[in-house]
Amino acid sequence: MGDSNVEIHENGKQGFDLGVFVGDLALDEDASSDEISLEGLQEELEECKNDDEVANILAKGTKLREYTKGVENNVREVELDSIQDYIKESDNLVLLHDQIRDCDNILSQMETLLSGFQAEIGSISSEIKSLQEKSMDMGLKLKNRKAAETKLSRFVEDIIVPPRMVDIIVDGEVNDEYLRTLEILSKKLKFVEVDSMVKASKALKDVQPELERLRQKAVSKAFEFMIQKLYALRKPKTNIQILQQNVLLKYKYVVLFLKEHGKEIYAEVRAAYVDTMNRVLSAHFRAYIQALEKLQLDIATSTDLIGVETRSTGLFLRGREPIKNRSAVFALGERIHILKEIDQPALIPHIAEANSQKYPYEVLFRSLHKLLMDTATSEYLFCDDFFGEDSIFYEIFAGPFAVIDEHFNAILPNCYDAIGLMLMIRIIHQHQLIMFRRRIPCLDSYLDKVNISLWPRFKMVFDMHLNSLRSANVKTLWEDDVHPHYVMRRYAEFTASLVHLNVEYGDGQLDLNLERLRMAVDDLLVKLAKLFMKPKSQIVFLINNYDMIIAILKEAGTEGGKTQMHFEELLKSNIAIYVEELLAEHFSDLIKFVKTRASEETSSSSEGPTISDVEPLVKDFASRWKGAIELMHKDVITSFSNFLCGMEILKAALTQLLLYYTRLSECVKRISGGSTLNKDLVSISSILYEIKKYSRTF
Repeated sequence: MGDSNVEIHENGKQGFDLGVFVGDLALDEDASSDEISLEGLQEELEECKNDDEVANILAKGTKLREYTKGVENNVREVELDSIQDYIKESDNLVLLHDQIRDCDNILSQMETLLSGFQAEIGSISSEIKSLQEKSMDMGLKLKNRKAAETKLSRFVEDIIVPPRMVDIIVDGEVNDEYLRTLEILSKKLKFVEVDSMVKASKALKDVQPELERLRQKAVSKAFEFMIQKLYALRKPKTNIQILQQNVLLKYKYVVLFLKEHGKEIYAEVRAAYVDTMNRVLSAHFRAYIQALEKLQLDIATSTDLIGVETRSTGLFLRGREPIKNRSAVFALGERIHILKEIDQPALIPHIAEANSQKYPYEVLFRSLHKLLMDTATSEYLFCDDFFGEDSIFYEIFAGPFAVIDEHFNAILPNCYDAIGLMLMIRIIHQHQLIMFRRRIPCLDSYLDKVNISLWPRFKMVFDMHLNSLRSANVKTLWEDDVHPHYVMRRYAEFTASLVHLNVEYGDGQLDLNLERLRMAVDDLLVKLAKLFMKPKSQIVFLINNYDMIIAILKEAGTEGGKTQMHFEELLKSNIAIYVEELLAEHFSDLIKFVKTRASEETSSSSEGPTISDVEPLVKDFASRWKGAIELMHKDVITSFSNFLCGMEILKAALTQLLLYYTRLSECVKRISGGSTLNKDLVSISSILYEIKKYSRTF
């Protein structure tokens, strides 16, 4: 047994083995095999396997019966202690019992009370529900009665005719109160006409005759009032726009009332206004045009053409005021300022006439159309606001348009001022932009019509200029003078003017016409040049004219263009020809030798240049080169009207001369025995010094 305890103790250290312990467990001798059953023991042992207390008992080898008795004794002691504690607390427990009984009585009373409350609340809830149903029923009835009252009151209000309204319509003056009464009457008339239920009501039968009499009286009174106001527009010196804005617009509801309830009368008022404004505006524009015609300054007549001889255009051919500066026929000059003043106020004729001022027609044209635009804008907006329709505008302005067309149709066939016509075309374009920015479309068709009529006239006058160049009598135009021809100056000014007016528009058709004009001028200029006997004079004449044309084109600020480039190329080629002609007059032998012999290779053969070939050339140049340069200088000064151009030509000639002489000098150095001529050769530095001297001088 001692061995078993030792073994059990060791096993406890390693981990308790129930199987080993149970195998050696000794049961009490009093226990009989009949009373003890080991069934389920294995499962209980497995459950207690991990219990620390059981493991500790078994590990110590304590007998179970002894351990059980010890536990029972401990339980008995605890029980006795508990009884003693209960006895000590008995008074408190009795007191607690009494308190619990009292609380139970109170809670019982409260339960009875709350049950009564619950019964009363249930009764009240039923009453509230009943009241709620009654309230909803009453609310629905109230809503229906209010709706009926609203409709009935509105019906009564819309159908009755108050005595005050009758008094105002029949006897009242047309003022703000009268207008408000008209609005009320209009609502009543619309009410009885639109609503089908109203038409079936008996009340309408009593009221309708009265309403009809009031309508007729109101329409009659409104007609008389408007006709009276419209006749005020016919009074002389009346400011129509102020009368429209301050008087007529104030009573525009009168017109609206007539439009809605008296269409026949409205048509009469409308016709009266159209007739009045048509007459008044036609008279105003006719008077304004007549005043403008007194200020007109004619620029050109049918004979003022580029290719017409000056002697054939006398002042006696002019019907009106002759212009002081004849170049204005072809030059744009200050006339371009009209496009910068496009939105300035129209001219006041009597002020201009008092100052004895005269204007080219495009100034009068702009002023007339400025007045037309402002008048049309004001009238269009007024008609739209007052009558509620813009179609009336075109009926009103049929008269003014006819007056302006009559004037324009009389002026245009007699207008031969191509610059003025192009300015008018640009003015119309600017006016179209102004009306577009104002968002007023009423003049669109009119301005298009004017523009369409201006272009053919411009084309016709332009073709007259073109044909004057093509059919020009060259012998009559020719003058024995190499300076720029007046026809070429006319052409240059005319072209520069049109190009300048086309810069912002890029009109391709105008560019094509200018190209045709340039070709005609080229042809005429060459024909005029051929009438000079000397080829040199022909070249000088061409250079002077080309230079003058380019200068005028540049002054116009056209920044080049095909026309200017064309003449610059012609000028360059003719300057090169002139330089050769000028040098050939003084150094023909030298130039001929340099061009034909100087490039030949020097050799022993007889074909190469020899000392005898070059010696006369070298000595001749050395003896007279300075004098020749001076003669060339004088020739250039007298030949070319443009001093700067002449100096450029002289510089080019001297530079070319230097090149020729340099080639001659190189040829001399290559010739055998050429060193003997060194004393006669002019140094290149000397020639350069002479060239620089002329450059500094000019």
